[in-house]
Amino acid sequence: MKHHLKRQLRRLATERPYQVVAASAAALVVASTGGALLVNADAAEAPARPETAAVAEIAPRANDVASRGEVRAATTPSASPSATASPTATPTPKASPTASPAATAKAKAKAAAKKAPNPDLTPAAKKPPASKLLDYTYEAQTTFYYCGPAAVRNALSASGVRSTQDDLAVALGTTEMGTNSAEDTTRVLNQMVKGNPYRTTMFAGSPSAGQIDGLRADVVRSVAAGRGVVANIAGDATDTNGGWHSFPGGHYIAVVGYQDNGRTVRIADSADPSLPAYWISVTDLANWIATRGYSA
Repeated sequence: MKHHLKRQLRRLATERPYQVVAASAAALVVASTGGALLVNADAAEAPARPETAAVAEIAPRANDVASRGEVRAATTPSASPSATASPTATPTPKASPTASPAATAKAKAKAAAKKAPNPDLTPAAKKPPASKLLDYTYEAQTTFYYCGPAAVRNALSASGVRSTQDDLAVALGTTEMGTNSAEDTTRVLNQMVKGNPYRTTMFAGSPSAGQIDGLRADVVRSVAAGRGVVANIAGDATDTNGGWHSFPGGHYIAVVGYQDNGRTVRIADSADPSLPAYWISVTDLANWIATRGYSA
């Protein structure tokens, strides 16, 4: 009987671990029931086969060996779909937040500003010289009422524009009563000069300190850019040499230069060919323009 048990255990030791456990349990049962059941070796093997078959139904056969983990998974009840863990997803790189259209536009504007040249460093934006005299050609008025056309013609010559007093008189609407106002000289100057650079400034009465400064700035800006200024004047004025100039009925003159940052200005006067030009303070010029206007 002992020899028979040893053979049985050696045979089962070659089986799978779970078969050893089942056979060992069966052997213990046989041993406990007495020698009659163990006398017949064939009868002792019979109860073990259903156990082996039952385990074989759960796990693969010897030629398709499964790991212990696979056997445990096969004998564990199937988990519900909700309890099944989803596959671990690969972390997605965090996307940077999308900038708003306003922020994008601001960034583009900032980049463009960095690339654009500094306007303060461009030649056109440089500080104007303290003094400048335009290269112009002078012509005295051909009739007593052509002061308007003559002043416009003299100013245009500094810009390289050629025209006749007769043609300008037609454009200005000049008659024997003269030329109406600085609005007309501004209109015709802009017709002849590219870019419409001229603007009209009118003085309702005696000019204020601010208006005098504005006239000085306009003269410097225009002359520095190569353009003459046309002023509609009336009354009397004295130049820097003491010369006296009187036009009680009104007159037109061209401003073709300046000194001392515009505090003194150069006048091209078509009234007297014997005195074609003279210097006058910008304050006296402003008072001469009082109640009228200028084109700059």
